[in-house]
Amino acid sequence: MTVEVKPIRTKRDYDVALKEVQRLWGAKTGTRNGDRLDVLATLIDAYETEHYPMDPPDPIEAIKFRMEQQGFTRRDLEEIIGTRTRIAEVLNRKRGLSIAMIRRLNERLGISADVLIRPSRKRAA
Repeated sequence: MTVEVKPIRTKRDYDVALKEVQRLWGAKTGTRNGDRLDVLATLIDAYETEHYPMDPPDPIEAIKFRMEQQGFTRRDLEEIIGTRTRIAEVLNRKRGLSIAMIRRLNERLGISADVLIRPSRKRAA
């Protein structure tokens, strides 16, 4: 059964679209079903962005995540953040990121400046 492609305005519309995406999953790009899948995915993304917004990640968690993704060690951050002591202070949330650090992290690690300028969440005591 093919579902009509239309804007997703309600939770019911959203659930129907998710089921249709599940049915179409794996459709080849450029086919009729592949095109339907692309359109539905775009509509679902727009609905989720509006109704289930996500807070941007904590800047320190974003740095640690990117380090893990790229197989970086703290030593790899020396050119970006500075000395080992400064890196430890930043990653342990004892020192904030400077504008220069934010620029280098953005350029070299590809972390959004919007994420990096946010205040870091303090660790639970």
